[in-house]
Amino acid sequence: MKTKPTISIASDSVQTNMALAEVKLRAARVRVTQARLEVLSLLCAQHRAMSHTEMQDAMPQMDRVTLYRALDCLTEAGLAHKIASDDRVFRFSSGSESAQTTDEKQAGGHAQHHHGHFKCTRCAKVFCLEQPDSNHSLRDQLQETLASTALKGFQSHDIEVTIKGWCNQCSLA
Repeated sequence: MKTKPTISIASDSVQTNMALAEVKLRAARVRVTQARLEVLSLLCAQHRAMSHTEMQDAMPQMDRVTLYRALDCLTEAGLAHKIASDDRVFRFSSGSESAQTTDEKQAGGHAQHHHGHFKCTRCAKVFCLEQPDSNHSLRDQLQETLASTALKGFQSHDIEVTIKGWCNQCSLA
């Protein structure tokens, strides 16, 4: 029988993440509710994307419908992004708004989360691959590739890149 992983966060860290979550919600002009605060705080605390089930296990006091609604709201507001996977499980991450382009800021202030992901094929955890110090984001590089191919005039609106392998924990096992 599989045991469910537990997610523990130090109480100081919880307060910091709750404060960060509130700032992000207010900046995005999203109504601050306890459920949205808790969900965004949990996502901000993690260094990987989480499934609905993992979040429900981490927040047993929250019913699943409220969790779904909070995730939908955060995704729509650009505060989280939904990662589709070949195992048909959606995972969510707070991602990073640092990669937001000027056009995206003008189009409503929401980050589009155009970055790659790494999926561990052993434990199924998904991690965001971000390039905070790069002058050319993955999105820019892929846009240039698209523009230089025979597909002239094509415009992408969403980019999904997933690298599969073993995470640092599974590669040691």
